[in-house]
Amino acid sequence: MIRNLFLLLALMITGLLHADERIYELRIYTCNEGRLPDLLKRFRDHTCKLFEKHGMENIGYWVPVDKENGSDTTLIYVLAHKSREAAKASFAAFGADPEWQAARKASEANGKILAKAPESIFMKPTDYSPAIKTGEGASPRVFEMRTYTCNDGKLDALHARFRNHTMKLFSKQGMTHIAYWQPVDEDKGASNKLIYILAHPSKQAGLDAFTAFRADPDWIKAKSESEKDGSLTIQDGVKSVYMTATDFSQIK
Repeated sequence: MIRNLFLLLALMITGLLHADERIYELRIYTCNEGRLPDLLKRFRDHTCKLFEKHGMENIGYWVPVDKENGSDTTLIYVLAHKSREAAKASFAAFGADPEWQAARKASEANGKILAKAPESIFMKPTDYSPAIKTGEGASPRVFEMRTYTCNDGKLDALHARFRNHTMKLFSKQGMTHIAYWQPVDEDKGASNKLIYILAHPSKQAGLDAFTAFRADPDWIKAKSESEKDGSLTIQDGVKSVYMTATDFSQIK
Protein backbone atom coordinates (compact mmCIF):
# COMPACT_ATOMS: atom_id res chain seq x y z
CA MET A 1 0.00 0.00 0.00
CA ILE A 2 2.71 2.46 1.04
CA ARG A 3 4.80 1.45 -1.99
CA ASN A 4 1.86 2.18 -4.31
CA LEU A 5 1.40 5.60 -2.71
CA PHE A 6 5.07 6.40 -3.28
CA LEU A 7 4.80 5.29 -6.93
CA LEU A 8 1.73 7.48 -7.43
CA LEU A 9 3.50 10.46 -5.84
CA ALA A 10 6.54 9.89 -8.07
CA LEU A 11 4.35 9.84 -11.19
CA MET A 12 2.63 13.06 -10.12
CA ILE A 13 5.96 14.79 -9.50
CA THR A 14 7.30 13.57 -12.86
CA GLY A 15 4.23 14.95 -14.59
CA LEU A 16 4.69 18.32 -12.93
CA LEU A 17 8.36 18.43 -13.85
CA HIS A 18 7.58 17.71 -17.50
CA ALA A 19 4.55 20.00 -17.80
CA ASP A 20 4.86 22.38 -20.73
CA GLU A 21 4.99 25.82 -19.12
CA ARG A 22 5.65 27.68 -22.36
CA ILE A 23 3.19 30.10 -23.87
CA TYR A 24 2.39 29.53 -27.54
CA GLU A 25 1.50 32.15 -30.09
CA LEU A 26 -0.51 31.48 -33.21
CA ARG A 27 0.17 34.15 -35.82
CA ILE A 28 -1.69 34.57 -39.11
CA TYR A 29 -0.35 36.86 -41.85
CA THR A 30 -2.46 37.97 -44.82
CA CYS A 31 -0.48 39.31 -47.77
CA ASN A 32 -1.29 41.65 -50.58
CA GLU A 33 -1.92 39.81 -53.84
CA GLY A 34 1.24 38.26 -55.28
CA ARG A 35 3.38 38.96 -52.23
CA LEU A 36 3.25 35.63 -50.40
CA PRO A 37 6.48 34.39 -52.08
CA ASP A 38 8.25 37.53 -50.83
CA LEU A 39 6.98 36.92 -47.31
CA LEU A 40 8.08 33.28 -47.36
CA LYS A 41 11.53 34.29 -48.63
CA ARG A 42 11.87 36.83 -45.85
CA PHE A 43 11.00 34.23 -43.23
CA ARG A 44 13.29 31.63 -44.84
CA ASP A 45 16.29 33.92 -45.17
CA HIS A 46 15.93 36.22 -42.17
CA THR A 47 12.90 36.16 -39.87
CA CYS A 48 13.11 32.62 -38.48
CA LYS A 49 16.75 32.91 -37.43
CA LEU A 50 16.13 36.36 -35.94
CA PHE A 51 13.21 34.99 -33.93
CA GLU A 52 15.57 32.37 -32.48
CA LYS A 53 18.23 35.02 -31.87
CA HIS A 54 15.79 36.93 -29.69
CA GLY A 55 14.60 33.96 -27.65
CA MET A 56 11.57 32.79 -29.61
CA GLU A 57 11.19 29.14 -30.61
CA ASN A 58 10.00 28.35 -34.11
CA ILE A 59 7.41 25.54 -33.96
CA GLY A 60 5.73 25.27 -37.35
CA TYR A 61 4.94 27.27 -40.48
CA TRP A 62 2.11 26.46 -42.88
CA VAL A 63 0.29 27.75 -45.94
CA PRO A 64 -3.38 26.83 -46.50
CA VAL A 65 -4.12 24.22 -49.17
CA ASP A 66 -7.29 25.80 -50.53
CA LYS A 67 -7.68 29.17 -52.22
CA GLU A 68 -10.77 30.03 -50.18
CA ASN A 69 -8.65 29.69 -47.03
CA GLY A 70 -5.80 31.83 -48.38
CA SER A 71 -3.46 29.51 -50.27
CA ASP A 72 -2.17 32.49 -52.29
CA THR A 73 -2.08 35.06 -49.51
CA THR A 74 -1.76 33.48 -46.06
CA LEU A 75 0.99 32.27 -43.75
CA ILE A 76 0.03 30.54 -40.50
CA TYR A 77 2.67 29.83 -37.89
CA VAL A 78 3.22 29.00 -34.23
CA LEU A 79 5.96 30.26 -31.91
CA ALA A 80 6.76 29.26 -28.34
CA HIS A 81 7.85 31.72 -25.64
CA LYS A 82 9.03 31.21 -22.09
CA SER A 83 6.26 33.53 -20.90
CA ARG A 84 3.96 36.29 -22.08
CA GLU A 85 6.44 38.86 -20.75
CA ALA A 86 9.28 37.11 -22.59
CA ALA A 87 7.26 37.28 -25.82
CA LYS A 88 6.83 41.03 -25.45
CA ALA A 89 10.53 41.55 -24.77
CA SER A 90 11.55 39.27 -27.64
CA PHE A 91 9.41 41.06 -30.20
CA ALA A 92 10.65 44.45 -28.99
CA ALA A 93 14.26 43.33 -29.45
CA PHE A 94 13.43 41.72 -32.80
CA GLY A 95 11.76 44.89 -34.07
CA ALA A 96 14.79 46.99 -33.10
CA ASP A 97 17.34 44.61 -34.64
CA PRO A 98 19.18 46.34 -37.53
CA GLU A 99 19.32 43.07 -39.48
CA TRP A 100 15.52 42.78 -39.32
CA GLN A 101 15.03 46.41 -40.30
CA ALA A 102 17.30 45.96 -43.32
CA ALA A 103 15.60 42.72 -44.36
CA ARG A 104 12.17 44.27 -44.06
CA LYS A 105 13.16 47.34 -46.05
CA ALA A 106 14.71 45.26 -48.83
CA SER A 107 11.69 42.91 -49.03
CA GLU A 108 9.29 45.85 -49.33
CA ALA A 109 11.13 47.72 -52.06
CA ASN A 110 8.10 47.10 -54.31
CA GLY A 111 5.50 47.90 -51.67
CA LYS A 112 4.16 46.55 -48.42
CA ILE A 113 3.85 42.78 -48.18
CA LEU A 114 1.09 42.52 -45.59
CA ALA A 115 -2.45 43.59 -46.41
CA LYS A 116 -3.27 44.10 -42.72
CA ALA A 117 -1.73 43.74 -39.29
CA PRO A 118 -0.90 40.14 -38.27
CA GLU A 119 -3.44 38.28 -36.14
CA SER A 120 -1.93 37.00 -32.88
CA ILE A 121 -3.47 34.52 -30.43
CA PHE A 122 -1.58 33.56 -27.29
CA MET A 123 -2.39 30.02 -26.18
CA LYS A 124 -1.62 27.45 -23.48
CA PRO A 125 -1.52 23.66 -24.06
CA THR A 126 -4.48 21.67 -22.79
CA ASP A 127 -3.74 19.03 -20.19
CA TYR A 128 -4.26 16.31 -22.82
CA SER A 129 -2.10 17.86 -25.54
CA PRO A 130 0.85 15.66 -26.54
CA ALA A 131 4.39 16.99 -26.39
CA ILE A 132 5.12 18.74 -29.67
CA LYS A 133 7.50 16.84 -31.91
CA THR A 134 9.40 18.77 -34.54
CA GLY A 135 10.96 17.16 -37.61
CA GLU A 136 9.49 15.32 -40.55
CA GLY A 137 6.76 12.72 -40.45
CA ALA A 138 7.34 9.15 -41.54
CA SER A 139 5.86 10.05 -44.94
CA PRO A 140 4.61 13.21 -46.68
CA ARG A 141 1.60 14.68 -44.91
CA VAL A 142 -0.75 17.62 -44.74
CA PHE A 143 -1.90 19.40 -41.61
CA GLU A 144 -5.31 20.50 -40.45
CA MET A 145 -5.95 23.35 -38.04
CA ARG A 146 -9.35 23.08 -36.38
CA THR A 147 -10.96 25.77 -34.26
CA TYR A 148 -13.99 25.03 -32.08
CA THR A 149 -16.20 27.77 -30.62
CA CYS A 150 -18.34 26.59 -27.71
CA ASN A 151 -21.67 27.66 -26.35
CA ASP A 152 -21.43 29.48 -23.03
CA GLY A 153 -20.22 27.26 -20.22
CA LYS A 154 -19.50 24.27 -22.47
CA LEU A 155 -15.73 24.45 -22.88
CA ASP A 156 -14.95 22.16 -19.92
CA ALA A 157 -17.35 19.56 -21.32
CA LEU A 158 -15.62 19.80 -24.70
CA HIS A 159 -12.23 19.29 -23.06
CA ALA A 160 -13.59 16.27 -21.17
CA ARG A 161 -14.91 14.76 -24.40
CA PHE A 162 -11.57 15.19 -26.13
CA ARG A 163 -9.65 13.90 -23.13
CA ASN A 164 -11.83 10.83 -22.60
CA HIS A 165 -13.02 9.93 -26.09
CA THR A 166 -12.21 12.08 -29.11
CA MET A 167 -8.43 11.78 -29.12
CA LYS A 168 -8.33 8.00 -29.00
CA LEU A 169 -11.00 7.84 -31.71
CA PHE A 170 -8.94 10.20 -33.88
CA SER A 171 -5.98 7.86 -33.41
CA LYS A 172 -8.18 4.90 -34.31
CA GLN A 173 -8.89 6.56 -37.68
CA GLY A 174 -5.20 7.20 -38.41
CA MET A 175 -5.04 10.88 -37.52
CA THR A 176 -1.84 12.21 -35.92
CA HIS A 177 -2.10 14.61 -32.98
CA ILE A 178 0.23 17.63 -33.21
CA ALA A 179 -1.02 19.86 -30.38
CA TYR A 180 -4.14 21.13 -28.60
CA TRP A 181 -4.38 24.66 -27.21
CA GLN A 182 -6.75 27.01 -25.43
CA PRO A 183 -6.45 30.77 -25.99
CA VAL A 184 -5.22 32.79 -23.01
CA ASP A 185 -7.07 36.08 -23.57
CA GLU A 186 -10.82 36.43 -23.21
CA ASP A 187 -11.16 38.51 -26.37
CA LYS A 188 -9.46 35.69 -28.29
CA GLY A 189 -11.65 32.91 -26.86
CA ALA A 190 -10.20 31.93 -23.48
CA SER A 191 -13.58 30.74 -22.23
CA ASN A 192 -15.03 29.27 -25.40
CA LYS A 193 -12.39 28.15 -27.92
CA LEU A 194 -10.23 25.10 -28.59
CA ILE A 195 -7.57 25.25 -31.30
CA TYR A 196 -5.72 22.15 -32.42
CA ILE A 197 -3.64 20.75 -35.26
CA LEU A 198 -3.76 17.25 -36.74
CA ALA A 199 -1.70 15.62 -39.48
CA HIS A 200 -2.99 13.35 -42.26
CA PRO A 201 -1.29 11.55 -45.17
CA SER A 202 -3.28 13.82 -47.52
CA LYS A 203 -6.30 16.10 -47.49
CA GLN A 204 -8.48 13.32 -48.89
CA ALA A 205 -7.21 10.95 -46.21
CA GLY A 206 -8.20 13.54 -43.61
CA LEU A 207 -11.69 13.93 -45.07
CA ASP A 208 -12.13 10.15 -45.22
CA ALA A 209 -10.87 9.75 -41.65
CA PHE A 210 -13.43 12.24 -40.36
CA THR A 211 -16.21 10.50 -42.29
CA ALA A 212 -15.28 7.22 -40.59
CA PHE A 213 -14.91 8.96 -37.23
CA ARG A 214 -18.39 10.48 -37.38
CA ALA A 215 -19.90 7.06 -38.21
CA ASP A 216 -18.08 5.29 -35.35
CA PRO A 217 -20.61 3.98 -32.76
CA ASP A 218 -18.21 4.93 -29.93
CA TRP A 219 -18.15 8.53 -31.16
CA ILE A 220 -21.92 8.65 -31.66
CA LYS A 221 -22.40 7.43 -28.08
CA ALA A 222 -19.82 9.84 -26.60
CA LYS A 223 -21.29 12.79 -28.50
CA SER A 224 -24.83 11.93 -27.44
CA GLU A 225 -23.90 11.56 -23.77
CA SER A 226 -21.92 14.83 -23.74
CA GLU A 227 -24.74 16.79 -25.37
CA LYS A 228 -27.69 15.76 -23.21
CA ASP A 229 -28.09 19.40 -22.22
CA GLY A 230 -27.43 20.82 -25.67
CA SER A 231 -24.71 21.11 -28.28
CA LEU A 232 -21.25 21.93 -26.98
CA THR A 233 -20.40 24.12 -29.98
CA ILE A 234 -22.29 26.99 -31.53
CA GLN A 235 -23.90 26.58 -34.93
CA ASP A 236 -21.13 26.40 -37.55
CA GLY A 237 -18.70 26.55 -34.65
CA VAL A 238 -16.13 24.13 -36.08
CA LYS A 239 -13.69 25.59 -38.60
CA SER A 240 -11.13 23.53 -40.53
CA VAL A 241 -8.15 24.72 -42.56
CA TYR A 242 -5.98 22.18 -44.38
CA MET A 243 -2.37 23.30 -44.66
CA THR A 244 0.99 22.30 -46.10
CA ALA A 245 4.22 22.89 -44.20
CA THR A 246 6.68 25.39 -45.67
CA ASP A 247 10.16 24.17 -46.54
CA PHE A 248 11.52 26.03 -43.47
CA SER A 249 8.94 24.70 -40.99
CA GLN A 250 10.27 22.80 -37.98
CA ILE A 251 7.28 20.45 -38.25
CA LYS A 252 6.86 18.79 -41.63
